[in-house]
Amino acid sequence: MKTPGRFIQSLKAKFLIVIRKEQDFSVITSFSISTGRMLSILALIFILIFGFSLIMSKTLLKAWFDPSYRDSENTALLFKMSETVDSLRLEVIRKDNYVKNIQRIISGETEIFEDQETLDTMPFAKRLNPEFNFEPSEATLSILQEMRGLPLEEARVQAPDGGFIGETYFFPPLKGVVTSIFDPTKDHFGIDVVAKENEPVKSIADGTVIFTSWTLGTGYVVAVQHTNELISIYKHNSVILKNIGDVVKGGEIISIIGNTGELTTGPHLHFEMWYKGSPLNPQDFISFN
Repeated sequence: MKTPGRFIQSLKAKFLIVIRKEQDFSVITSFSISTGRMLSILALIFILIFGFSLIMSKTLLKAWFDPSYRDSENTALLFKMSETVDSLRLEVIRKDNYVKNIQRIISGETEIFEDQETLDTMPFAKRLNPEFNFEPSEATLSILQEMRGLPLEEARVQAPDGGFIGETYFFPPLKGVVTSIFDPTKDHFGIDVVAKENEPVKSIADGTVIFTSWTLGTGYVVAVQHTNELISIYKHNSVILKNIGDVVKGGEIISIIGNTGELTTGPHLHFEMWYKGSPLNPQDFISFN
């Protein structure tokens, strides 16, 4: 019982610290401090030094204290360089194909050169997303041909069969003013929506991206395959934020409104809906106001 009491008394014991001049030993200042307070100050100084050293080793001095820092930095740099080289390679191949197509057109050939390994089609999508296993139907293939600039064999407007369309809620791709309505008689199979600059464009429902490309007439185009052979198409974008094979949710941003392509007179979104190969009037299912 005496030992704890003696320990507490030793912590409470005070010491007088006097500072004197060396020449005449006159007192400059003096102060008293207990053993417990001295230990507390030492512990606080240790914690501060340890914390400061830890922060420095993770920030400014990380390259010195972390042996794996240099390896991780080199790995990230190599990965970034690999992506850049791959993108440049694909871009060079696309431009080579474009030149070959121009040469074929000038020479009078009608067949268009298309190398499946160099375009944003199935092989490229599988490389980006190995789980992408989309098999397009005949109706979907005809729409993909139209998006690549090839003429449609037929584009009949018909009422969708079943209750799938009527019972499904669609997110508006964006809010804005409809400046050009759906008019198949004038080969206008969608609507034009004008909105603010850099407005995000959203997917109308859950689905899988089946087409992302740039065409001369419609600029940057992205298409999403939904259930029951419903396809939504978004044209004249300034930026496409998704790749072929990406799974998107309804309301998820997929692109940015733009003014790309020759068939445009200002920033807007040309939006189309196709159901089993037939165009639908988007205003019958979505409110854009």
